[in-house]
Amino acid sequence: MDRPIRVLLADDNREFIEVLKAYIKNQEDMELVGVAYNGNEAFELIGHKSPDLLVLDMIMPQLDGLGVLEKLQHENHRPHVIIVSSLERELIKQLAVNLGTDHYLAKPFDLHLLGQQIRQLCGDNTIKSLTGSIVANRAIAQIVNGSPVNLEIEVTRIIQQVGVPPHLKGYQYLREAILMVVEEISLLDAFTKELYPKVALKYHTTPIRVERGIRRAIERAWDRGNTQSVNRLFGYTVNMGRSKPTNSKLIAIVADKLRMVQLLKK
Repeated sequence: MDRPIRVLLADDNREFIEVLKAYIKNQEDMELVGVAYNGNEAFELIGHKSPDLLVLDMIMPQLDGLGVLEKLQHENHRPHVIIVSSLERELIKQLAVNLGTDHYLAKPFDLHLLGQQIRQLCGDNTIKSLTGSIVANRAIAQIVNGSPVNLEIEVTRIIQQVGVPPHLKGYQYLREAILMVVEEISLLDAFTKELYPKVALKYHTTPIRVERGIRRAIERAWDRGNTQSVNRLFGYTVNMGRSKPTNSKLIAIVADKLRMVQLLKK
């Protein structure tokens, strides 16, 4: 490639974006053509800027990384895509590959490794990254060939395994919030204005009680210290040894996990 590699960055973490911007701008063979802080903005910039490569975060407001990949399936211009995410799970990697991702980097990663992958993908179009293709196909087979996903059962199973006591009101609030986010991903960007009020309306309570109830449920689960179940479900994304996750983070992770299972079923 004679001209610089045109790179578009999409991530809602502004500090992380600044690090990536500085790195790309210091590479003589690369050109930063745009930055997006949500999935809708990323998709629009792809159409306007025609980048050679998109560095894409998995979890973003308005439209997540999976949503961007899905919309790109129907576009004439499709850049190479490198997913960068803290969700280092086999299922996520395989789904990203199925939707056309060229490479998957788990945060944190070495910037030089990112640069190397960009050059491999765009310097020679015959070079394709194989990362993700060696992901365990047995996990996909079990999900795709299994019975249809019952979201209510799956959500209940997950929050019970995490250790949320079922007698707490926050247990029901958390369960309902996750189901709502799975059905309407845009709620991830509107917890206070939309999600909590929706849950409150169903249970005839107030949004502040919903928020506090979920908070207490998470705190009780972490006090129980069900480390094995948390690590098995979420890997290093959520860790009992770290501070308790926020309401939004736990809901987003569980909803994302279930949404990916749904997509694989399709």
